[in-house]
Amino acid sequence: MKKVILVFTKVPRVGECKTRLTEARGGILTEEEATQFYESCVLDVIDVCTAVDEGEFWLCYNKDGDREYLDKLLSQVKNPEKIAGVFPDEGGTFDECMQYATDYILKNGADDRIADAILISGGDLPTMQPHILREALEKLERLSKSEAGQKKATKEIKSSDGSLIGAALVEGACQEGGFSLVGLTCTTNFDFHSVFYNVNGITALDMLYRKAKEEDLPLGYVEDIPDVDLPVDLASQLPMLRVIEHSAKFDDTIMVPQRTIGVLDDLGIESVALPPENTEE
Repeated sequence: MKKVILVFTKVPRVGECKTRLTEARGGILTEEEATQFYESCVLDVIDVCTAVDEGEFWLCYNKDGDREYLDKLLSQVKNPEKIAGVFPDEGGTFDECMQYATDYILKNGADDRIADAILISGGDLPTMQPHILREALEKLERLSKSEAGQKKATKEIKSSDGSLIGAALVEGACQEGGFSLVGLTCTTNFDFHSVFYNVNGITALDMLYRKAKEEDLPLGYVEDIPDVDLPVDLASQLPMLRVIEHSAKFDDTIMVPQRTIGVLDDLGIESVALPPENTEE
């Protein structure tokens, strides 16, 4: 089964990325620093994605993003030759953009589809590791071939090896009811309508679950990968990044997000825990 790993991201632009980390929104970074941080995250995430040979790498960016600037950024990744394709979304809500990117790759199972399955990641996941992506792709294929997956397929489509592509979903959570990864096959009855934007205040992760349950779709789960939207997220990730950096000395399967760590070091940002107040007995 042919698979695509797709990073869905904005082209970094001062004043438009990671704004909740900025001083103007009660955060700790200037707009320029927030942009620098986001750029480092995106490049580190792409390096992880292109290190995974089990899936072809594609990138989808915002419709009004600066393509020339994006190309300059992409020239800095470790393996630019592994970038199979780059395309803009069509604008609109985040639900609509995610659906467009999915349809662009899977084409509803048409013969000219780019892949049989897609795994979508954000660009703000600096602790992402190759083994998580590999596990997600493996679960997509295994669930697709399962009895439940074959039963729930929307149509009869064969992969290049001649096997039938069954329905399958996979997800990895992040904090505050969101998800860091989501993947599906081209025969899965799932869409992103109301996943991120709904009038009932249902979180994205819960909406994904509800859609899977309603259709009785086989669903796989991989470990959580936190994103960075708020200062508290950044404070939580700093110790994780240090652990990853030290662990990599003893485990060559770990990839260190060197750019992200470097930016945070240059900014002199540290995570601290306030000691408890002294109390008298």
